[in-house]
Amino acid sequence: MGVAQRMYARALFESAQEQGRLGEVHEQLGDFVAMVEEVPELGAVLESRELDSQTKGAVLDDVLGGADELVRNFLRLVAEKGRSGEILEIARELDELVARQERVLQVELTTAFELSDDEAQGIVAQIEQASGRTVAAARRVDPGLVGGIVLQAGSLRLDASVRGRLERLRHDLVTRS
Repeated sequence: MGVAQRMYARALFESAQEQGRLGEVHEQLGDFVAMVEEVPELGAVLESRELDSQTKGAVLDDVLGGADELVRNFLRLVAEKGRSGEILEIARELDELVARQERVLQVELTTAFELSDDEAQGIVAQIEQASGRTVAAARRVDPGLVGGIVLQAGSLRLDASVRGRLERLRHDLVTRS
């Protein structure tokens, strides 16, 4: 994540928070990002180097008709500054700021096979108990793990997979020889 994306996200976060509209601004920016991901043409317009910022601003005005004024102004500003292709990264940074403020821990659970909802909820409950925070978990399947689980929370990674154990064993054997 670049410094500029962090600065834009922080500016939007602080403005929305000051105006008491953080929830709706965060939700509407998330909706806009989902639209960009679902409509490739919109993403292409925003990332295009051939289109000037005024044209991009006009497209944004059309798309954002009923959106919160803060969201509209923010996205127009991002387009004017030539950073409309970075909106997805800015939105991800805003997600992190909101999660930190709400004390939500974002984790990714990677397993060798699909977990049942009860199994995943059990793991999430253990993480919540250990961390004292609410946990939002994304689930992913990687058959290459063979078994076990890998937890990723920010830069912290806990590898309790069979593949991870085998790799550590191989490393120990090589370094001791």
